[in-house]
Amino acid sequence: MPGDPWRVLDRGLLKISDPVSRFIPEFSEGDRKLVTIRHLLTHTSGLPDQLPENVELRRRQAPLEEFVERAIRTPLLFRPGTEVRYQSMGFLLASEICQRILSLPFSEYLRNEVFEPLDMRQTALGLGDIELSETVQCQVDEAPDYYGGGDDKASWNWNSPYWRNLGVPWGGAHSTGPDLENFLHSFIEPRIGPLKTTTAESMITNQNQGMSTPWGLGFMVQTDAFGARCPSGAFGHTGSTGTLCWADRETNTSCILLTTLPAVVSRKTLLEPVSDLVGEATSYR
Repeated sequence: MPGDPWRVLDRGLLKISDPVSRFIPEFSEGDRKLVTIRHLLTHTSGLPDQLPENVELRRRQAPLEEFVERAIRTPLLFRPGTEVRYQSMGFLLASEICQRILSLPFSEYLRNEVFEPLDMRQTALGLGDIELSETVQCQVDEAPDYYGGGDDKASWNWNSPYWRNLGVPWGGAHSTGPDLENFLHSFIEPRIGPLKTTTAESMITNQNQGMSTPWGLGFMVQTDAFGARCPSGAFGHTGSTGTLCWADRETNTSCILLTTLPAVVSRKTLLEPVSDLVGEATSYR
């Protein structure tokens, strides 16, 4: 689940055109001063997906604050706004902005402003009140090395207490199918959700006009990312642990797939084929 500073936006505490340096003053050297919140949320900031020292940080179980510090200082890969390249670190800094504005941990903000209003009772960033024993374990032997793959006893892999509790805002949430249905449905019918309708609609509308890859504000809107038969108006997201979800307002359809098999294996063998079946079924409605 991508980061969600939208209730802060609704309150007028920031604009997506604001430079990141307004809220993170130390993020101002060189082209960093050009990076806006919009860039963070549309994968156009120039930040990397993962930090160069990502594995080293995870191996020694570094706190999330150290990931933030490193992301603030890591070199940009390109001039902001000139390319589209997936960047988890952009969502890390978006969550940091939210925390600095509200003086509240991002996990608590999500619980109070998103999960509870949408009756997502089994969802948390990190573990929250969920016991580790209540979660499903990933098949980490199939995961890439930089996620601790190949060693199901690694102290920093996806199943480790460290990683499950860390609560990274680029994919560290726990949830269930019914809870995610509530979340997606709040965009199909934004009047029932916690966001203003205009804010919700901006999240599922392409913000990268004229660029190589369309993105909403946080949501994927390039429908072939979900398979070959997804409705043209669908929005959603995928996850490296082996997850895929999308929704379509026109057909009032949602598709949620939560597996334990990393996406490098399951994307073509399971996730996209099942998504295609659901997408194809919408054509008969």
